[in-house]
Amino acid sequence: MQENGVSAPVPEPGGPVIVEDPEVSTGRRKRRVRGLIALLKDPNLNFRWHAAEMLGPERDPEAVTPLIEALKDPYVDVQWLAAKSLGQIGDLRALEPLLEASASDDKWLRAGAAWGLGKLKDPRAVDRLLALLKDKKARVRKEAAWALGAIGDRRAAPGLTDALGDPDAAVREAARKALRAMGAGPQEPAGSPPPS
Repeated sequence: MQENGVSAPVPEPGGPVIVEDPEVSTGRRKRRVRGLIALLKDPNLNFRWHAAEMLGPERDPEAVTPLIEALKDPYVDVQWLAAKSLGQIGDLRALEPLLEASASDDKWLRAGAAWGLGKLKDPRAVDRLLALLKDKKARVRKEAAWALGAIGDRRAAPGLTDALGDPDAAVREAARKALRAMGAGPQEPAGSPPPS
């Protein structure tokens, strides 16, 4: 077993079992999250984008507001990772900021916001994601197709069916998987009602 890259000793069979106190573990995690939040304001770009990336897997609601603020960081590397982390945390306070970020001029932020919206799985994002299916950048279209599949709202089926004709193979595959996930694959008309 490893913690922070250091191997923990393996107990001998029949020997004592050491169980970590959950309160100590929670305290460590909270300190780690607070440290990462502080790094979002660091002058060093590398620290900021690593912090933005690492906060998502922590899934701590305390990070939502600072990550929303990081969507406005001067560097897109921080912005798109903040968008993805907001999706990983899954807090609906991120919905409106991610919808706004999905209209950015930067393709990476649009793609990260689309992915984050998919992780939130809120049907209020469907219309915006359908618009992103027509984005000029294939990466954005692919993330939008994936997100629509993750949300699973059948209103997206006609747009995803259209995306099966996308010039980019990755977009077509994402649309195919999304349709399959919502039970509206190419073998059945996109607008048909779900099986009863």
